[in-house]
Parts: sequence; structure tokens; C-alpha cells
Amino acid sequence: MKDQASVLRETDEEARKLARVLLRSARYGALAVLDPATGFPFASRVLLGTDIDGVPVILVSALSTHTKALEGDPRASVLTGEPGRGDPLAHPRLTTQCIAEPVELRSAVHQRIRTRFLDRHAKAKIYIDFPDFRFFRLVPQSASLNGGFGRAYLLEGADLMILSPANEAVAAQAAQAVRDLVEEHADLSAALAKLFKAPGDAGWRICGVDCAGFDAISGDLLNRCEFESPIENATDIKSHISKIAYSLREI
Repeated sequence: MKDQASVLRETDEEARKLARVLLRSARYGALAVLDPATGFPFASRVLLGTDIDGVPVILVSALSTHTKALEGDPRASVLTGEPGRGDPLAHPRLTTQCIAEPVELRSAVHQRIRTRFLDRHAKAKIYIDFPDFRFFRLVPQSASLNGGFGRAYLLEGADLMILSPANEAVAAQAAQAVRDLVEEHADLSAALAKLFKAPGDAGWRICGVDCAGFDAISGDLLNRCEFESPIENATDIKSHISKIAYSLREI
């Protein structure tokens, strides 16, 4: 009997970029853990953010089943990707297998993640500092990308992370870089709307900058714009931002 042809395609840079955008542009996702009481998979919806290295982060209550599950077994999967019109299975989605790492309260990492998370989820300010809430970093180990019918790929965890030596330095400069961009371009919101083919009155703003690109948000919509390649030196962040600004001005 002949072996069946593999349904997997060779993973190329186009697939890696699609996977990164699906993960980094997700405001929420479906998180699957192992219920410690029964051993059964348990799925729930969680808000998603990203750390400066591209690792997805979640903010969860100690009272929730998925938090208790992660404390007992850090293995988890998160599904991202929005269905659109027509058949939902025709739209790209990504399943990322992760190891959950708790973030220590009042640490420098916690403060960085808290700031980035609130830039994306402003309403979380109501409960983000409740004593029973905490962050987990979901460190990618592998991933399965379905880019639509007949477009299946397997990825490594490193394909989804920003492995730049400039991560920490850029994190320290990101807020100022955004402020500089806003000062230099009064029409930035309208330019972003054109970039994302959205209504001009949508009120877009940049809600995160890292070595690989930036995130922009308008209400419940979030879009990701990737640099051509991640920067390797923190001094390059302003030149990359300026390059983006120039391209926006030309739209």
C-alpha cells in the first residue's frame, strides 16, 4: 500500500511571517490546558498580549480553572486567528504549543508586561492590579499553522519569537519612540487607517513597538506591521520608525 502524500508544506519565510502576525495581532485566543481534577483538556478564552520578545502573555485570576491547571502542568496550547466571511475553515489560524511561565509580581519583567498589556487592553486597568491576578508568559515550543485549505505547516518555537540582542534596550525606548512619531506626524491616525484599509475616522494609534515591528489598535481592531527584518541594535529603532513614518506619509 502506498504511503499517503503528506498534507504538510515546506515551511518557508512567508509561512513564518503569517504565523507571527496571527500570534502577535491577536487580542484574545482560545487557551487549552489540562484540568488537574480530571485530566481532560479544558479550553477557555483569554486576553492576549505580547512581551518584548514576541512571547504571548495572558492575565489570569488565581480563581480560574486554567490558572490552577497551569500551576499543576505548564503545558498549554493557544489558538489564534480570526474567521471572516464565508467558511471559517478557509481563514488562517495558528495553534501554538507553549510552556507557561509565571511572571513574578513587582519585577521589572512584570512592569514591562503590565505596560504593554494595558496599551493593548485599556479596560484591563480595572482589575489588572487585583491581588489574585497574575501574568503568565506562554513560551512557544512548536506550532501548527493552517493558512487555509491545502496550506498546512509545522513551525518551531523560535520561529515565533523575536531573538534580537536589542530587545531589552528597545523596550526601554519604545514609549519615547512612539511619542516622537506622534509629534512628527499629526495625521498619523489617518495614515494608519489608510495603511490598514480602514475607515479614516477609526482613531488608530500605535500600542506597541518591538525589534520586529509595531502594533496598532482602533477600538476592538488590532493590526500588526512587521519590519522587513528584526533590528539588532537599539540605536536602529528610530531609523526604522522613521522609515515607517515616511512610508505612511506616502500613502
